[in-house]
Amino acid sequence: MVVDGGAVGGWIAAGGWAHSTVRSYQGAVAVFCSYLGDARYGWVAECEQRVGARPVQVVHEWNTAVHVAEREGRPGRRPLTRAELQAFFDAADDQVERAAGSRRKGWLASFRDATLFKVVYGWGLRRREAVMLDVADFTANPAAPQLGRWGVCQVRYGKAMRGSPPRRRAVATVFGWAAEAVEQYLEQVRPRFGHDGHPAVWLTERGGRIRLRQVDDRFALWRAAAGLPADLSVHCLRHSYVICTASDPVRDVGSAA
Repeated sequence: MVVDGGAVGGWIAAGGWAHSTVRSYQGAVAVFCSYLGDARYGWVAECEQRVGARPVQVVHEWNTAVHVAEREGRPGRRPLTRAELQAFFDAADDQVERAAGSRRKGWLASFRDATLFKVVYGWGLRRREAVMLDVADFTANPAAPQLGRWGVCQVRYGKAMRGSPPRRRAVATVFGWAAEAVEQYLEQVRPRFGHDGHPAVWLTERGGRIRLRQVDDRFALWRAAAGLPADLSVHCLRHSYVICTASDPVRDVGSAA
């Protein structure tokens, strides 16, 4: 099989990936081709002997995606309106109530995920930041003693700069309802998973930490139940937090959850 620039372009076009992902994949292919074509590693002679062809670079400046825009997010990925936030969290809470009422397995996971999305919105977290939270990451804020130990969320797995470890930051609690939601989950629901020795906030029924894919799947399910556009993702809740706190930093939007 001969792979040339056209074949790579067709593979990229069929992927439907984000612009940044396309650049990453093209860079990986370019580096691999450079490795194959470097005579120091012996692959040129090996390829000629085995298939009668020499490896060449197939990723060039003229057929690669270029980073020219500061913001590359898809247009459909936007903050949720207050009405959409209300609809989404209502759908989540309805699912928890139905699962609890049916007395079937799954209501613990539903409660966990509903709380997770409230935390993502309530503290403006990215998916991985939320998934990697430990119980000890919620601490008191001397400036808000009324919140108890839920005054600050210590984010230890923030988005890293290239070549650097995850960045840390402390996010002060601005929504009282978010603190109440976490407190209820950690004190009344999480112990029922039966794995108190695990540090993670979001446990699975098998005693592990929840996975990013599980978060995406649950969000898609409740997004559809709320009748929201399919372009909206979990990260849109973070955008919603930023817009809400920037435009109305004093008002507690507890009605949205």
